[in-house]
Amino acid sequence: MPRDTLRPVDAAPVPGPPQPTRLRRAITGPLLYLFIVGDVLGAGIYALTGVLAAEVGGVMWASLLIALALALLTAGSYAELVTKFPRAGGAAVFAERAFRTPVVSFLIGFCMLAAGVTSAAGLSLAFAGEYLQQFVPVPTWVAAPLFLLLVAALNARGIRESLASNAVMTIIELSGLLIVVIAGAVLLGSGGGDTSRLTEFPDDAVPGLALLGGAIIAFYSFVGFEVSANVAEEVRDPARIYPRALFGALATAGVVYVLVAIAAAVATPPSELEGSTAPLLDVVEASGFAIPSWLFAAIALVAVANGALLTMIMTSRLAYGMSEQRLLPGALSRVLPQRRTPWLAILATTAVAIILTLIGDLALLAETVVLLLLVVFISTNVSVLVLRRERVQHEHFRVWTFVPVLGVLSCILLMTQQAPRVWLMAGILLAIGAVLYLTARFAADRRTRRSGHGADERGA
Repeated sequence: MPRDTLRPVDAAPVPGPPQPTRLRRAITGPLLYLFIVGDVLGAGIYALTGVLAAEVGGVMWASLLIALALALLTAGSYAELVTKFPRAGGAAVFAERAFRTPVVSFLIGFCMLAAGVTSAAGLSLAFAGEYLQQFVPVPTWVAAPLFLLLVAALNARGIRESLASNAVMTIIELSGLLIVVIAGAVLLGSGGGDTSRLTEFPDDAVPGLALLGGAIIAFYSFVGFEVSANVAEEVRDPARIYPRALFGALATAGVVYVLVAIAAAVATPPSELEGSTAPLLDVVEASGFAIPSWLFAAIALVAVANGALLTMIMTSRLAYGMSEQRLLPGALSRVLPQRRTPWLAILATTAVAIILTLIGDLALLAETVVLLLLVVFISTNVSVLVLRRERVQHEHFRVWTFVPVLGVLSCILLMTQQAPRVWLMAGILLAIGAVLYLTARFAADRRTRRSGHGADERGA
């Protein structure tokens, strides 16, 4: 991105104070950076490394770099729109401003909501799986809902408290990934490992197709940056802070992921990682690094928990923002008087996530999240171009025009590679969304007719 992209966009803009909001502007630059890093460095790399190894072998690092490049394209569009319109609601608000069609706005917002609650459900299943079984043999159907209820309680307590917890958990989960990197480096330093695996594909793989398939899987490890758009209304100085935090967090995640992939391939044959539900634990154990398995399992649990917390923060703020925009029932914009958190939105999104834990599996939920978010990303990239005609009287980030164009094309490419069962799952969720939308519109029309009838009677 050019250095001078943070600049006025019309003849006489002036920097101004943040727009008024009923939410508390409590998010500083470091907190936002850790928020994004913590959400990106979630369960994806901890749980799906084995799936990535099965797809692309030891060349996992290359697929991760491709996925990072694709994520950065859409991140550029988010940086422009968030700094231009710093409101809760994210992509749904952008779509509403760009297309002026309630159906489109609701579709994008619901895709984001569905992706959020689906991701939280998948993370709760990951939390309740093999890592948790290292400590307590609790059935998944019990542990996953209880975990989501604990996340909801922390979310309702307050955004600052939630992000303070995120800061601690992000450091812990980052330390787990650094342990993997160090374990690989120690193994190489002692003369062990096999660096030739870094260029080896699976025996039956076509390199180009394998890299693309691996990039689709790796893309899930980078999604999460878009979550930050939904807390823009709570950032103290979004025009200055947001782009730096966003690109800095993605760069950090990219470097860490590539190093982890290299360490995994060097320490463990990819064929041994396939199908593992705790692949990074397998890597650490194979390296002989002196760290107890239970300790690394605990770190992995923190990483998964952190991802779930940040995802649920996003979904509740998105529901709140859509309610403020009258795309969802007005009750979802209710906030606690003292805490000023959207308590009803938190309860509603948590309930849906709990239901999904009972009907889905981790792999299907993860792939469905990616497909739903690709729809959102296409809308966001198009919105950037459409909203170029709308001027604002404050400084904001501006991305090169070709970036959102490439962002749209990259999303379409990834969508063409999704499996039929993923399309079916996403279609079912969108059909449910359509029913909810029609129900909400019908209720709104009835209220309008009633208020109009009452006004006529009073006038008479």
